Amino acid sequence: MKRFLLVVLLAMQAGLGAQAQTVQAVTEATSYSYLRDGKVSGPATEVVEATLQRAGLDYRLNLYPWARAYDQARNQPNVLIYMIARTPERELGFKWVGEFMKMQYHLYKLKERKDVVVSSLQDARSYSVGVVRDDLRHQYLKSRGFAKVVVSAHNIDNFRKLVSRQIQLIPLPENDALSLCQEAGVNCADLERVLTLDELTASLYMAYGMSTPDQVVERTRAAFQKLKVEGWVGRVMQGRP
Repeated sequence: MKRFLLVVLLAMQAGLGAQAQTVQAVTEATSYSYLRDGKVSGPATEVVEATLQRAGLDYRLNLYPWARAYDQARNQPNVLIYMIARTPERELGFKWVGEFMKMQYHLYKLKERKDVVVSSLQDARSYSVGVVRDDLRHQYLKSRGFAKVVVSAHNIDNFRKLVSRQIQLIPLPENDALSLCQEAGVNCADLERVLTLDELTASLYMAYGMSTPDQVVERTRAAFQKLKVEGWVGRVMQGRP
C-alpha cells in the first residue's frame, strides 16, 4: 500500500512539474505568424496557443529572426519552435510534436527582369538568390551548389532586395509572396513565378529541442493531436472558421 501511494505521489509531483514549466514558443515572421498590434498573431500562432492551453502549460510567444529561434530551440529546454520543416538532417535534433501542413516553395523574380531566364535549377544557379539565414531554403540551395546566395535575417529584407534589384530571385511559398507584397506595398502582378522547387516540398511542424523533458513534449503532442483529430487545426490553417 505504501509503495502504491509513493508511486501516485511521484506521478502527481511529475504532473505538477510539467504544469509549472513555462514554454517559450518561438517563430519567425511569415504569413502564418506575424506581429499585430504588438502581439504575435497568425493562424499558426493560434494553433500553438490553443495547443499549449489545452496541455495546461504556461507559455510566452516571441517572434525572432529564424536563426535565433532555431538556435534557441536546439540549445535550450522548453523552447517550442514553429513552423519548422521536418527534414532528414533535422530529424534527430528535435522532438517533433505535430504537423501543421505541407508547404511548397517557388522561385520568384520581378516580371520586368527579362534578363533573368529560369527553366531549371541549373539555370537558377546563375543568379543571385535571397534567403533567410539557416532556414530550409538556405540549407537546400547550399547543398545544391548555389554560389550566389544572399543571406538576410528576415523574409521582408530579401523581398525588398528583390524589388530594388539587389538580388534576382527569391524562394517563397505562395502565401508568403502575397503577404510580402502587401507589406512592401508592391503589386503582386509585378512578380513572376519561374520555377517550383519540388524537392523542397516539406511538412511544417512544431517541435522541441532534445533537452526538453519528455513529459512536456508528450503533453503538448497529445493536446495537438486532439485538436487535429477534431479538424480544428486544418480549418484554422486554411483560414476557415
